[in-house]
Amino acid sequence: MPPSRTRLRHVAEALAHSRESTLFVVLLLLIGGTALAQPQFLSLQNLRDVLLNVSLVSLLTAGMTIVILMRHIDLSMGSTVGISAYAIGSLYVMFPHMPVLVALAGGVLIGLLAGAINGALVAVGRVPSLVATLATLYIFRGADYAWVRGGQINATSLPDAFSGLATGTVLGIPTLAVIAGALLSVLSIYLKQFRAGREHYAIGSNPEAARLAGIAVERRLFAGFLISGAIAGFAGALWLARFGTVDASTAKGIELQVVAAAVVGSVAITGGVGTILGATLGALVLGVISIALVVLHVSPFWEQAIEGALIVAAIAADTLLARSMVNRMMRKRDHG
Repeated sequence: MPPSRTRLRHVAEALAHSRESTLFVVLLLLIGGTALAQPQFLSLQNLRDVLLNVSLVSLLTAGMTIVILMRHIDLSMGSTVGISAYAIGSLYVMFPHMPVLVALAGGVLIGLLAGAINGALVAVGRVPSLVATLATLYIFRGADYAWVRGGQINATSLPDAFSGLATGTVLGIPTLAVIAGALLSVLSIYLKQFRAGREHYAIGSNPEAARLAGIAVERRLFAGFLISGAIAGFAGALWLARFGTVDASTAKGIELQVVAAAVVGSVAITGGVGTILGATLGALVLGVISIALVVLHVSPFWEQAIEGALIVAAIAADTLLARSMVNRMMRKRDHG
C-alpha cells in the first residue's frame, strides 16, 4: 500500500477511535459549509450568540455527564434551572444591591438542595434515577408555578453588575463564556486527575466491581447528583443574567437538549465512557446547528429532527466501535 494511503488510513482510524476529534471535524465542516452558503453566518454577533447560548447548555451538559458516567440520569435539571433563576430574581427585587457573588452562591445553594433530594432518592432510597428525577422534574416545576402564580421577573429589576455577566466581555470573549470555560476546565481536571472523579467512571463501568474495590458507591452517587444540582442552580443564576426575563416556564424542556448534547458528545448512555471536552463539543455542534438553521432560513422544526438523528448516529457509532474493539481483541488473542 502506498505511504500516502497508509497515512490516510491511520488518520481515519485515529478519528474513528477519538470521538472528540470526529466531533471537532464535524463542527468545522458545519461552520465552513454554513459560511459558504451564507457568509454572514460568521458575523461577530452570530459567533457571540453561539458562545452565549452554548455556555449555559455546556455547563448543564457537564453536570449531566457526571451523572450519566455512573449509569444514571438527571431529568430535573430544567426545573432546577427555572426555580433557581426565579429565586435569584426575586431576591434582587427585595434586595436590589445584593452582590453578584451572593446571587451566584444563592443559585448554587438552591441547586445543592435539589441535588440532595435527587441523590437521597437514588442513592439511599434506591429509586431508579429515571423515575426519581422525572418525579422531581414535575415537583420542582409545580412548586415553581405555585410560587410564581403567573408573575415575572424583568431585566429592569436586575443591577447592571449582574446583567454584565452576559453583556460584558473579557479580551473580546463574552464573560459568560469565560465563566463557563473556567468551570468546565475544573470539572475536566476533577474527572481526570482526582480519585473521586475516576470513581465515577469505575461505577459506570461495573458497579459491583467498584463496590468490591472499596468504592463507596452510594456516597459517590449522592455526590454526583449534588454536583449536577449545584451546576444546574448556578446555571439558573446565569440564565437570569443572560435573558433578564424569567417566569415559571423558564428552561422548560432544556433537559432533553442537554441529554442530546451529552450523547452526541461521546458520553455513553450505558455509563463509564465520556469526557467533559466531548460533552462540550456536543453542545457546540447542536448550538451551531441551531444558529445555522436560522441563518439558512430553515424551519426550526428541523432542529429536533436533526438532534434525534445525531443521537441515533452517536449510539450507532458507539456500538460499532465497541464491536470493533472486541473483534480486534479476539483476533489478537487468537493470534497469540
